[in-house]
Amino acid sequence: MSVYDSEEVERVASNFKLNSKVVGIERFGSGHINDTFRLRMEDGGVSYLLQRINHHIFPDVDGLMNNIDLVTTHLKSVLKNEVEDVDRYTLTIIPTNEGAKYLKAASGDYWRVFILLDGTKSYDIVETPKQAFSGGTAFGRFQKQLSTLDATQLIEILPNFHNIDFRLSNLRKAMADDKVGRLSEVVDLLSYIFEREERMRRIIVMAKNGDLPLRITHNDTKFNNVLLDQDDNVRCVIDLDTVMPGYIAYDFGDAIRTIINAAAEDEKDVNNVVLNVPLFQAYTEGYFSEAKDFLTEKEIESLWYGVLLLPYMQAVRFLTDYIEGDRYYKVHYADHNLVRTNTQLKLVKELEAHEEQLIDILHQSLVNQ
Repeated sequence: MSVYDSEEVERVASNFKLNSKVVGIERFGSGHINDTFRLRMEDGGVSYLLQRINHHIFPDVDGLMNNIDLVTTHLKSVLKNEVEDVDRYTLTIIPTNEGAKYLKAASGDYWRVFILLDGTKSYDIVETPKQAFSGGTAFGRFQKQLSTLDATQLIEILPNFHNIDFRLSNLRKAMADDKVGRLSEVVDLLSYIFEREERMRRIIVMAKNGDLPLRITHNDTKFNNVLLDQDDNVRCVIDLDTVMPGYIAYDFGDAIRTIINAAAEDEKDVNNVVLNVPLFQAYTEGYFSEAKDFLTEKEIESLWYGVLLLPYMQAVRFLTDYIEGDRYYKVHYADHNLVRTNTQLKLVKELEAHEEQLIDILHQSLVNQ
């Protein structure tokens, strides 16, 4: 259910400990998973975000909200020694009138409320090195602040989300079934993917060997999950639904995947898929400005494997969906998932072609901190 009238939303909001009367309700943001509303209050002061949690995507709502509560509580305990008003620098859960972290309505929908962080902005696309630096700073700081919280206290809200063995197993099953007869079209792509399988397992192998500590990771490090102030300086990392135990290379790799490609994720002409190296360098410098304080040598080594892995894994997911008949991702034309696959694999090729240069930037960015 994604259509609500203002009276219904106001009834839901009345179940939460808000500081005054709701006088205005409006749709907020461009998210595709949860329904989000801005609540304007009578005193004109603090505003709130009321969200319907998509329990079809996140069926363990209790585990989800416990994860967010653990993370935000820990962040506040760290921030209290650094800033005057901690609520301006991390999300704050507003409890229900009964003190719960969320509300289960009679309709079966689940709702939650956060304080709205006013005076901030976000970008869907990184446009400048300063923005890239701020993005790297934000996620490096986020990981550093959470490095002192035991990751095993959180649940894996999306099991196997970044597990490449799991993703390749799904691809092999799709190949075996070939339900819509598309397998013969993608033989070359499959060969390219499986030629790189062992290299793309490096993070998993390192983790199994005990070389990588389990950390708390964000798992959705696109740039619009960073709130900046009006001068493009970091305020807060948001959208904590996917925060769970993982390995830091996954967050680093996915952030690079989303900023280094100069083309769209579904660019039809792969010749337009080229690397924006200055943004890579700026993000890396911002990241190490914070993360250098806690990263192990093996974790630093793993960052490059994450850069290669995340576009590769996204290609595996797109291609799996294409072979299965486009069941998971929304498509706008017949071979949309195939176009997406080619774009991600071209990005992998570009990364491989510039590997020596990019690794040198990684190392130099660390040294310069």
